[in-house]
Amino acid sequence: MTPARAETRTDAPGAPAASAVPVWVALVFSVLIGALYAVQSRVNGELGHQIGDGFTAAVISFGSGLVILTLGLIVFQRGRRGLQLVARAVKSKHLSWWHLLGGLAGALFVLSQGLVAAPLGIALFTVAVVAGQTVSGVLMDRFGIGPGGRRPLHASKIVGAVLALGAVAFTVSGELRGSGALWLLALPLIAGIGQGWQQAVNGQVRVTAQSALTATFLNFLTGSIALVLAALVHGLLVGFALEGLPGNPWLYTGGLIGCIFIAGAALVVRTTGVLMLGLCIVAGQLVCALALDLLAPTQGHPLGVTTIIGTALALVAVVIAAVRWRRPGHARA
Repeated sequence: MTPARAETRTDAPGAPAASAVPVWVALVFSVLIGALYAVQSRVNGELGHQIGDGFTAAVISFGSGLVILTLGLIVFQRGRRGLQLVARAVKSKHLSWWHLLGGLAGALFVLSQGLVAAPLGIALFTVAVVAGQTVSGVLMDRFGIGPGGRRPLHASKIVGAVLALGAVAFTVSGELRGSGALWLLALPLIAGIGQGWQQAVNGQVRVTAQSALTATFLNFLTGSIALVLAALVHGLLVGFALEGLPGNPWLYTGGLIGCIFIAGAALVVRTTGVLMLGLCIVAGQLVCALALDLLAPTQGHPLGVTTIIGTALALVAVVIAAVRWRRPGHARA
């Protein structure tokens, strides 16, 4: 067996250029990105809980990220040039307009954090997202949505994905008590599916723009617009019931964290592929979520044994998917 390597070919006409990032660096970085996902889930979940409105919490998180990225565009000329390159690519139809809508999936993810992360607990919320990410990663690689094009689904990747889903099912079966909480899992599950698509299209935009700053800015722009509209509609229907803004500055770092992990994912997805990126993010998410619930559990959600076992199974799934198994005697050409 050998560690999985970037499978982007450069000898075929029209094939995307190979990434210069070593695969092992991209995989380790992807795990760290996953840890940031879990931290952001805790931050935005607690912000939504203290404000009493998950929609407003999502707007604050995405909006603060948009402000940071706008300042980045003002400072760095390469980011502004990337916007011009993207506009030309869309106009010439080298880039589809729907590649610019990755922020909608990010908005749904942040919204799910503000609405259900606190009621579910970070660990259980994370494993629901993991299930969606795993399925989405398989589909994105299979149909070539990411910047690396189509990637073959080797047996190790399929086994790893199935084991990851099994780990999620095992964890959920032990942590949920009654069917009343089951519907809460639907939002993070759908958001997880959207994460794979978001990583794929953001990677395409980054390659076209030649700038992760540009791709991340466009992601936050579309996401912020969607969240503001959703918050206005929600407020008009049920009222704008806010319990006041908390004074803890830590709760307002969700936007900054989002800028880091969205830009990071756009950088490495070309090397890892969507599935491997998703599985490494899964590893980082689960380990960090486990640590957060162990060291500082949310009220009413003590860490369960099934969550610990499920986390271990998911980590094993990542290792299996990262390895290419070959029959003895079959050397690489």
